[in-house]
Amino acid sequence: MLDVRRLRLLRELAHRGTIAAVAEALTFTPSAISQQLTALEREAGVALLERTGRRVVLTPAGVALVRHAEAVLERLEQAAAELAASRTDLSGTGLAGTVRIGAFPTATRAILPSALAALARSHPGLDPMVDEVDPVEVAPRLRAGELDVALVHEYDFVPAEPDLALDAVPLLDEPMYLATVHPLSGEGDAATLLTCRDAPWIASTPGTLCHAMTVRACQAAGFSPRIRHHIDDFATVLAMVAVGQGVALVPELGAADPPEGVTLTALSMHRRTRVAFRRGAGGHPAVVALIAALRSAIR
Repeated sequence: MLDVRRLRLLRELAHRGTIAAVAEALTFTPSAISQQLTALEREAGVALLERTGRRVVLTPAGVALVRHAEAVLERLEQAAAELAASRTDLSGTGLAGTVRIGAFPTATRAILPSALAALARSHPGLDPMVDEVDPVEVAPRLRAGELDVALVHEYDFVPAEPDLALDAVPLLDEPMYLATVHPLSGEGDAATLLTCRDAPWIASTPGTLCHAMTVRACQAAGFSPRIRHHIDDFATVLAMVAVGQGVALVPELGAADPPEGVTLTALSMHRRTRVAFRRGAGGHPAVVALIAALRSAIR
């Protein structure tokens, strides 16, 4: 019989690429991960990994087993969701327990307070715990069980990477704006952005989706932005724009209450926010309740 915990490790190796990365993420030693994967190979009776120097790659059998592991782990999530629903029905006391939520900064400020207030009114026994995380960190933390639900976003020029371990439902679609201190006259996104090709730009930290969106949108317009400041908080970004420190792309949630003197030019590009969770967990009562609270906050 194949051990489910070892199947999780094999799946993580498929996602992360190295045993060292799996060990660091799951707070094990690399040798412990190697021992568990070796034991899984003995259980499977076939080589799952091919070792080349310090690197390992999955064999065809290993790749196939990862696909089966995804299906097995999804069914386990479904079982856990059904059992949680049964416990709730039998107790008659409503939902209880901890629900761990990941959210990017704009959503933490603009969406979560109202959503958590609604959740507290409907399900006072639930204990939400929020971690502010960039969407690029969400998938591994959901897979590892560190988060139960997460708000993630994607941009027109930065689509979400598919992950067979996760599922998601749409929450919000918001337009993007170009923030400047002078009105712009260009028609169309490319022409509008080109009017700022020689200006200094303000973008998020490299490695984030917001940073990639700024760079790719400008490149699509025909130039590479000269980034002067790296700032993740959109309120701070707009304050910097207001004092002439540069121009910036900001989503609608980040453009609320702009400082005096800042002009927001609407673009046709969008940012889309989704609620992500482990595949199979969509029917868990706590996940259902949180999604309902988030949608009520958007309304």
